[in-house]
Amino acid sequence: MDLIIRNAVLAQQGELRRADIGISKGRIVAIEAALQADGEERDAKNCLVVPGFIETHIHLDKTCILDRCTIREGTVAEAVRETAAAKRNFTAEDVYNRAKQTVERCVSHGTMRMRTHVELDPGIGFIAFEAIQQLARDHAWALDLEICVFPQEGLTNYPGTEELLIEGLRRGARTIGAAPYFDTDPPAQIDRIFAIARDHDVDIDMHLDLAETLDHMQIEYVCRKTEEYGWGGRVAVGHVTQLSLLPPERFNAIAVQLAKAGVAVTVLPSTDLHLMGRRHDHAIPRGVVPLEPLRDKGVTCSLSTNNVLNPFTPYGDGSLIRMANLYANVCHVSRPDHLAGCLDMVTHDAAKLMRLSDYGVTVGAPADLVCIDARDPTEAVATLAQPLWGLKRGRPSFSRTRPVLHRPV
Repeated sequence: MDLIIRNAVLAQQGELRRADIGISKGRIVAIEAALQADGEERDAKNCLVVPGFIETHIHLDKTCILDRCTIREGTVAEAVRETAAAKRNFTAEDVYNRAKQTVERCVSHGTMRMRTHVELDPGIGFIAFEAIQQLARDHAWALDLEICVFPQEGLTNYPGTEELLIEGLRRGARTIGAAPYFDTDPPAQIDRIFAIARDHDVDIDMHLDLAETLDHMQIEYVCRKTEEYGWGGRVAVGHVTQLSLLPPERFNAIAVQLAKAGVAVTVLPSTDLHLMGRRHDHAIPRGVVPLEPLRDKGVTCSLSTNNVLNPFTPYGDGSLIRMANLYANVCHVSRPDHLAGCLDMVTHDAAKLMRLSDYGVTVGAPADLVCIDARDPTEAVATLAQPLWGLKRGRPSFSRTRPVLHRPV
């Protein structure tokens, strides 16, 4: 074998097991206790080993632009306005270099698969799209990067945008997104996105219902369109902060509808906390949807980063364990199984959302592995445990050492 990981702790079907992992030609070929085989060895030292983390929703094209934007209101409208102004001066080199910083932060924290949303409209054209495609090629040694094209500044009200989205799909984007709350006709944008997805046989990943009132919610309409088009399992919605404002009866009814339609939900804790509640001077709503009730109903859920160091989210380091811990804090997640579920939402559940068939710590899967400085998934989330090292297709992609205390002699 090319490599044998010794003394790994694996979490499978809710139980922990200790095993060795045999790797050959970039794939897992054996998982056994006391594996009898020859090859280079790496000792996991009884730490938790999980499949590589998955960013289901991030914006690489507009990362790291705080130096060219002003934040006064902290609202969604301001973020779009400031980013649109900055976007006019983007160049391919600029996008590439900024996105590279964020990608490498993500890789250093264990991310190995990623879906990035990239804006397409007549103002930016393919400048950012082509830069991100080049970035994906250059970092394929560490990351599988999928592009989702979407219209941030409107579709029905921005002539020429639809044609660019379609061309983006022809050029290799595997998913189409939406942001209907910035369209003059939100249902019409949703209709067009579903039609384009059907015509080009691609998945849908929408920004949806990002607001701090219950006006103009679209999630039930998206569920109906998903069923109408037979697109169950191929539609995800991100943010949906309006869900967090609902009383239990309606929340639960929509949870059932989401599960029945096959619509997945992604919560973006850092962004949703930053943008929501700006109109309130007390009893401020957090805007972060509790996912445990949705998961209990059978809805596929993920946690992700969204934006890093821009007007939508003026912080971030690319750590999905940090995002899982932040979500747990905000949504009062404390049961051990629910804390472990937060780790699922950046690994296995995220893989289900992205319809990845070759994922997991299982024989035959790519050897995309992260060793975390923790004994189990609950501890990993609760303590913000650090990823110690990672393998992408069996080859090292990052490593870090534990802190050392220098006690006086």
